[in-house]
Amino acid sequence: MSRNVDLLLTAIAPAIWGSTYLVTTQLLPAGYPLTVATLRALPAGLLLLLIVRRLPHGIWWIKSLVLGALNFSIFWWLLFISAYRLPGGVAATVGAVQPLIVIVLARLLLGSPIRSLSIIAAIAGIGGVALLILTPKATLDPIGIAAGVAGAFSMAGGTVLSRRWRPDVSPLTFTAWQLTAGGALLLPFALLLEPPLPHLTGANIIGFAYLGLIGAALTYILWFRGLSRLEPSVVSPLGFLSPTTAVILGWWVLGQQLSPMQIFGIVVVLGSVWLSQRAQQGQPAVQAPSPRAREGFFVQ
Repeated sequence: MSRNVDLLLTAIAPAIWGSTYLVTTQLLPAGYPLTVATLRALPAGLLLLLIVRRLPHGIWWIKSLVLGALNFSIFWWLLFISAYRLPGGVAATVGAVQPLIVIVLARLLLGSPIRSLSIIAAIAGIGGVALLILTPKATLDPIGIAAGVAGAFSMAGGTVLSRRWRPDVSPLTFTAWQLTAGGALLLPFALLLEPPLPHLTGANIIGFAYLGLIGAALTYILWFRGLSRLEPSVVSPLGFLSPTTAVILGWWVLGQQLSPMQIFGIVVVLGSVWLSQRAQQGQPAVQAPSPRAREGFFVQ
């Protein structure tokens, strides 16, 4: 039962991430990708730091910067490049290779076994995402493809390292460190490469508040909590829920057409997520670290 609760709580994060496109296009000013990413991460991270009142120390200053860069700064930067140079369907399908990358990195860095059923589930998930949002008119751009794959590697690396590097702090504190680091790394690029934001409307403020408090702070607390309790190969396929939610919200809120092929894609994605969890059944539960091990987290 505890494992099912962990899965359900972790799955809330990518389901909410699926609303990012809707909120960004409907509530935020267009043309400020780095600024939006910075305002999504940094204020939320600073707010969480005020709540937890605990800063990294020792090697965790460096580890927080590395994880913040992989999970936020580099990932979001490459994600925007991919999104701007590729149609949304192509960009999302390229990014959907992340669970496959996580399986390989988890083997290399964590010694996790590679299960054939996990590979099948990941490939099925990529196919389901393609059915959801890939159109026959989609064009390919080499730079966009490279950025999408590199972004998937960045997030996959952050996912696996977040599991390997588990400090003796709460998921709330762990999220605060990473969001603050990621936002701080993005800030100089946003200031140098983009013009100042226009006068913000009430809708803009609501959009920024939602992306920061719900789309970043809450979701990443749940995501990193899941990574502290479950293997990356269990958590990563849940990311397929994000494009699924985006398509459903587009149909429900914006009145976009939902074709039979897309409905089939939703079924395939949900089936791949279920299959990926089946592949991990029987895996030993995550054990709480001993006091001596917990001390070691700060000197690795």
